[in-house]
Amino acid sequence: MDVLKIILTIVLVVVCIIMTVVILSQEGRSSGLSGTITGSSSESYVSKNKGRTPEGKMEKWTKIMIAAFMVLALVLNILN
Repeated sequence: MDVLKIILTIVLVVVCIIMTVVILSQEGRSSGLSGTITGSSSESYVSKNKGRTPEGKMEKWTKIMIAAFMVLALVLNILN
């Protein structure tokens, strides 16, 4: 059991590092209130195909890393 805890802890640290890098490499969303004032439309070609853009892929990897972090943290908590 101790070896499993050590391996899961190492995997959790690696997931945390990757998650931090992925989150920090994303661009900020600056279209909030200024986008509504200037009238920018959210129905563009880029917004319809967002999943295929690099930003869409980064968002997908962020969700995957968060899910992996939560599962690993829960498993490590149960093992302790």
